[in-house]
Amino acid sequence: MTAAHLPSMPPPPDRTSADPGPRDPAAPAGVPPARRDPAARAPGPVGGDPSLTSTDALNGDPSVTVTGPLGGEPFGFDDGRLLGWLDGRPLGRGDLQRRLAALRGGPRASALPEPGSAEDRQLTRWVAQVMLTELLCRAEAAERGLDTDAAAPVRLDQRAAVELGSITAAAFEGSAAVRAVYEAVTADVTVPPEQVAVYAAAVSRPEGPVEWRLSTPGGEFDAAPGTLPGRLADALAAAGPGATVTVDGDTVTFLGTRRPQAEPPPHDRHLLEAARRLAFVRWLDHARAHRLRSVPGLEHPGDPAQPDNHHRH
Repeated sequence: MTAAHLPSMPPPPDRTSADPGPRDPAAPAGVPPARRDPAARAPGPVGGDPSLTSTDALNGDPSVTVTGPLGGEPFGFDDGRLLGWLDGRPLGRGDLQRRLAALRGGPRASALPEPGSAEDRQLTRWVAQVMLTELLCRAEAAERGLDTDAAAPVRLDQRAAVELGSITAAAFEGSAAVRAVYEAVTADVTVPPEQVAVYAAAVSRPEGPVEWRLSTPGGEFDAAPGTLPGRLADALAAAGPGATVTVDGDTVTFLGTRRPQAEPPPHDRHLLEAARRLAFVRWLDHARAHRLRSVPGLEHPGDPAQPDNHHRH
């Protein structure tokens, strides 16, 4: 599933992530752990009171509550109301349904799969993973104190979208927090000059063919000899530069020759952009593995363990 084959994501609501607390040391294995940084989270259960029922503070869905300490029995892991878990905190599914509804009511609705089909379930997983990526980066941006207002909107080209992957590419285009975290995470990425030189040598092309500068009653133009009518090309070659020939009713003056010099592409910039995308993908994969937990039915669409991940022709 690629970004080019899916409709644009509706923009996420502009909300601020709360800072979740760490996992209770006595928590069972079923509850996803918080980020492994003791200094990053305040100690204690959700809200600091083991008996407290607290709403999901990360995306503001009042339909999702957690009763008891975070280390207690996992709440609602299969009840259809959770999008997933971030740093041990539950994320409500309300925004997922709203985004799917916006897609199905949008201008590209006819390109979407039939509701209830395996492909439709894969679309739901894809949208869910886009949202989880956005929420993860929103929390990271808050921790780093990043100014998300400075993250200008972008439209990725096809190469960048493929290198990032369709989920990350959609989140990158739709979320200022993702773009801000990208800038912060990849700010120190560099490409050694020797790598640029090796790449430039590997992709360099031989000089183009010699072209003739010709003049006709209709104006001047450049043309490779092989693109001209054979009799005219032969006559011009025999006459040489400065001569005027008439062949089959066409009068042409041979002004001179030139060899086109193609401007070399900015390999250093292209390689740096690719290196930054690779660094961000690696950072994001690590952050997802350590901070996010999916619920059944909203796994990554490429997860081989989920039942709809099959390939058909």
